[in-house]
Amino acid sequence: VKLVESGGGSVQAGGSLRLSCAASGFTFRYYCMGWFRQAPGEERVGIAAIGGDGTTSYVDSVKGRFTISRDNAKNTLYLQMNSLQVEDSAMYYCAAEENCVVAAMTDGSFIEYWGQGTQVAVSS
Repeated sequence: VKLVESGGGSVQAGGSLRLSCAASGFTFRYYCMGWFRQAPGEERVGIAAIGGDGTTSYVDSVKGRFTISRDNAKNTLYLQMNSLQVEDSAMYYCAAEENCVVAAMTDGSFIEYWGQGTQVAVSS
C-alpha cells in the first residue's frame, strides 16, 4: 500500500495550493479518504474527509476555504486550498480508512494507511 502526497510548497497568505495524493495497493473506491495536518509542536489533526460516494466532511477551521475531492478512476485524492492563512502552515498527510463514517473520520481513530506528508508553508 502506498499513499504519496504532492503539491505542497510555499505561498503567501491569501494564496492557493492544490494537494494530491496518489493511492495504490488497495481498492481505492471502497475507502474513505481524508486529509490531516500537523504543525510543529502540535498533534496531527484531521481537517477533511470524503467517502467513496463523494460525501464530504470538514472541520470548521477550513470549511468554505478548502475542498476535498477524489477521482476514483485515477485513484487520486485532492485538497484544493484557497484563502490560505499563516495558521494553515503544516505538514499535510492523506489517510485511508475502510468502512468509515465520513463525519467521524477526522478524529483519526481508525486510519489504516498514512502517506508520508507534504509540507505547506504560508507566509504573511
